[in-house]
Amino acid sequence: MSKHNLFQKVWKSHEVGTLENGQTQLLVGRHLIHEVTSPQAFGMLREKNLAVRYPERTFATVDHIVPTDEASEPYSDPLADAMIKELRKNCDETGVTFFDVSSGKQGIVHVVGPEQGLTQPGMTIACGDSHTSTHGAFGAIAFGVGTSQVRDLLATQTLALSPLKVRRIEVNGKLSPGVYAKDVILHIIRKLGVNGGTGFAYEYAGEVFDNFSMEERMTACNMSIEGGARVGYVNPDQKTFEYLKGRPYSPNESEWDSAVENWKSMASDPGCVYDDVVYFEASEISPTVTWGINPAQAISVEENIPEPEHLTGSEATSTIEALEYMKLDAGAPIKGTPVDVAFIGSCTNGRLSDLEEVATRLNGKKVKEGVKAIVVPGSQIVSQMAEEKGLDQIFKDAGFEWRNAGCSMCLAMNPDKLIGDQLCASSSNRNFKGRQGSPTGRTMLMSPLMVAAAALKGEIADSREIFPS
Repeated sequence: MSKHNLFQKVWKSHEVGTLENGQTQLLVGRHLIHEVTSPQAFGMLREKNLAVRYPERTFATVDHIVPTDEASEPYSDPLADAMIKELRKNCDETGVTFFDVSSGKQGIVHVVGPEQGLTQPGMTIACGDSHTSTHGAFGAIAFGVGTSQVRDLLATQTLALSPLKVRRIEVNGKLSPGVYAKDVILHIIRKLGVNGGTGFAYEYAGEVFDNFSMEERMTACNMSIEGGARVGYVNPDQKTFEYLKGRPYSPNESEWDSAVENWKSMASDPGCVYDDVVYFEASEISPTVTWGINPAQAISVEENIPEPEHLTGSEATSTIEALEYMKLDAGAPIKGTPVDVAFIGSCTNGRLSDLEEVATRLNGKKVKEGVKAIVVPGSQIVSQMAEEKGLDQIFKDAGFEWRNAGCSMCLAMNPDKLIGDQLCASSSNRNFKGRQGSPTGRTMLMSPLMVAAAALKGEIADSREIFPS
């Protein structure tokens, strides 16, 4: 019997047929939508007089544009107010389940899906958002799509796609104290490049990923797209099953045992073939910070900013461009770079464990005067659980603003924006030019604890020094 990896198994089990151009017509088991990429898709269906084919397979929430500092409608931003009302109307008319702001279940789509049990092993999952790769942490094949593909999914529940190659990325050994999942994925992207995963699905494995919690696996899978991969996943295991058991949309008790057996069968077979295998040693990974304008432009907090004269070709050119935009000095230590804003949140690091890791270490410490620090839970459920534990008060006592659930400053489609050339220490996933709302705003990506260290110190700092074990 031939051996297959998870990607091959899931892909094969969802094939509807092969199209004339060689692409696969692929059934998508779960479709997630939000307020930004769905209005046009619903409009296109109306123009063609088409219905939503399987409304029970699509689930909606609002996250990108929803304000995090306003609790009730109408919102002061008329565009946000209109887009949320449009999604509400579309869901009402088509029978799509909507986790509205009044439901207590609203939040970032990639936080809501897993916590509701909508994300399950062996599924194909699509959403009009590039960070849909997050859901691969559960052994699903999950990918972002464009608005026209959202339309196709609503109308047919299928997509035309080409299969991917599979690269297995093993991280073995034990991480040092103060090193987190965010550091691991930034290190991987730094080494393989932002285009290194083009045409690939990434299978994350090894001792580090085996030991990661589900939320840590989600952090890593979330940023697969930043390394050029369309998909990132971890094989399902007992941690996966324990996380899913009892969640609202997980299989019920009578179906549970058979579901788990099916999920186990989707894991990559021992001895299966990969298109590429890459190995990393955990002990070589340190707290990592981006210094440039893409996630691969990253270094250890202990290192100095690269010097273009020591580089060649396009790498030297991109380094010069990044340093000019970021207003940083080549060869200078990254540690000590002044920050204006600190942001903890996003679909990368806005889950309960992220907030707990920071709050339990603050111990009466205060945000540096002049630094704007905000914490934005990834969902209303995360917010509720955090507040029940008193984490919100710990953050507020330290000088952080505690906001409502949403994407917030990750991409700044809401009022949470940088001003001028402010520099933000951010737990989000992208540091592109203008990403956080100002065309000259500057972003440095890092783990939530590194963001907290920067907020307290007023500059990029080593969290191991600010929060000694």
